[in-house]
Amino acid sequence: MIPWLLLLLSCCCFNGAAKGISQLERIDRCQTKCYQGLGCKTSREYWFADVCQDPTKRLNSATLLHNASISTVMRCEQKQKCGLYLRIRTVVQLMDKDSIHGISICTNSAGMMTNCQTIQFTKASRRSMLGMPVTVENDYTEVSPNQQLEVTVKTVPSYCGITWSSKYHTPECSNEDLRKNVPECITGTLSYVLSPEKKELTISVTDMLADHDYNLRLCHKDFICIGTGVYTQVKKENPLKTAVLPYSRPLPCLCIEGWSAVVDAPRVQVCPFKDRLEELWFGITFDPQEEALIWEPPCPVKVVVCLCENKEDDVCVDLPDSSQSVSRDKVRFAKVDPHPKLCMKFTVGSQSWIQCPFADGIRVWEVTVSTQHGHEEMQILSRVKAKFSVELRSTSAESPVGETNNRKFVEVEKQKPVKLELKGEKCNLCQQVKRIDVNYAVTVVHCTQLCMYKSSSLASSDSMWIILPAAACLSGIIIITLGLCLLLTIYRKRKEKDICLSEKHTDTEVSELQTHI
Repeated sequence: MIPWLLLLLSCCCFNGAAKGISQLERIDRCQTKCYQGLGCKTSREYWFADVCQDPTKRLNSATLLHNASISTVMRCEQKQKCGLYLRIRTVVQLMDKDSIHGISICTNSAGMMTNCQTIQFTKASRRSMLGMPVTVENDYTEVSPNQQLEVTVKTVPSYCGITWSSKYHTPECSNEDLRKNVPECITGTLSYVLSPEKKELTISVTDMLADHDYNLRLCHKDFICIGTGVYTQVKKENPLKTAVLPYSRPLPCLCIEGWSAVVDAPRVQVCPFKDRLEELWFGITFDPQEEALIWEPPCPVKVVVCLCENKEDDVCVDLPDSSQSVSRDKVRFAKVDPHPKLCMKFTVGSQSWIQCPFADGIRVWEVTVSTQHGHEEMQILSRVKAKFSVELRSTSAESPVGETNNRKFVEVEKQKPVKLELKGEKCNLCQQVKRIDVNYAVTVVHCTQLCMYKSSSLASSDSMWIILPAAACLSGIIIITLGLCLLLTIYRKRKEKDICLSEKHTDTEVSELQTHI
């Protein structure tokens, strides 16, 4: 049971080291310490260890080695010149003066030679500490950041089966303490000021590795950061550690990458536009030969892409069987009808964006409407040979909304319009036209009111039959009235003239009579 507890303790130590702590313990020098007054000294062990001996019955791992632990400490010569060392600590139970002379500590890493050190206990101290547990601590082993190690502790002399071993992972360069002090972890700290009008990033570098130049570039972050071609170098002798980098588009994966001008230097990345997802939904292309709609994500993103039909109320209704989930792959929709109302919807989590690539383009086909002889005429005109489905639907109060009255299929040759006669007695008829020789298409709806045109034309015709005779009669009456007025006037003037002549003749006769008298 005790060996299993020791293994669990070692795993806990390993996990703690793997996560790393913000501040590592500092040491002034490497040394071996033996506590409780035990005298000891350290020496390097030969490459070939002695053959182990068979232990006695009272010697076992549980009674000899326990409470072992592993940690990482830091030793600094000066600022930015620090190294990492492995600290191994264990408790040894001295059973008798001849059984245990010391312990051996070995560290092994992939691709590296095994490093072993022997800690010898002095003979006098072994006698004085007989039967007592003593603590031994060693921090001579130099290690690197992010290193996977296997640590083994054995007794001297070595007894077969009496060992303690554990795997250990040294802290990574992501540890803030390492980034500031260990040369192979120093990346520098980047800050920036954004100028959207100029499309420029003004970058400042602090905490860079002393006495070395510093590289800066823009890159697109994926599994690795792929350079965009924008690069500069900050010289170590410049008092102001700043640089200006231009960018073309504020993509969420566009990052600033910086590293010291040394071989295998660690790099740091800062992504100023990481929340600008709306910049991803561009670059939609259409292949007119294959009628394919294509979009390729400029940045890695988990997105659901589908086609939708843009309605009048600004709601885009998904087309059946058009959904695709991608992260890096190209999206391709084959046999697409390039109509202005056909759009592409991008969904990330609970957010959606809509792009309509054909909104401002030339229509491949369209429905035209004209009025002839009191009723409307529809035509389908297409720039390519296409096949359409045409449905007549009634929206009157007499039948349910959207009830299909009939459907027919129409083939349209290139640049040869086809007429669609709208016949029927009902009002509020709608024609639904959809291209059916493709995989993805929208439906064009045109509604008309035939009876309004017909009734209004009939009413106007009946009115004409009433108005024209009435106008003729009225004209006749006016002409007769004017004629009668003219005759009456002539008659009155003639009568007045006759009266005047008669009076003049009478006066003449009277005068002659008076003269005669």
